[in-house]
Amino acid sequence: MTDELKKVHRKLAVECFNKTWDLLDKKDRTEKDSIQMIHTAHASRFHWGEIGTSLEFQRGEWQISRVYSVLNLGESALHHAQYCHDICTEEEIGDFDMAFACEALARAHHVLGNSGKRDIFIKMAKVATESIQGKEDKEYFLSELDSIK
Repeated sequence: MTDELKKVHRKLAVECFNKTWDLLDKKDRTEKDSIQMIHTAHASRFHWGEIGTSLEFQRGEWQISRVYSVLNLGESALHHAQYCHDICTEEEIGDFDMAFACEALARAHHVLGNSGKRDIFIKMAKVATESIQGKEDKEYFLSELDSIK
């Protein structure tokens, strides 16, 4: 792959990731916006898959899971949350990212109505929180975790 093509993949991965965040944050999201949000999340992950590292793959899977959770599509949310967690485990990615992988699993189980499994993953996320280095990162993560219930 040429350096120019790598630059294009990186640019598109970042743009799609950021567009997905904009749509996640949109208060008056329409059905059309929701469909676009699914596509931009998957597009970002695709482009990272071409040039990224395990860290970008994991974060892309987390974002896809979040999109599906927000849209109450629990099975899809769980599928991508599990893959996100698997990448963290296999690649020994910890800190902030492992905590969010557990959060994604908890959130997906919440959407599916699996309160027992949700609570297990919330506990795992709280344990993972202890390895988050930055104070602001830790506070942000805990606020996200608290938003599940």
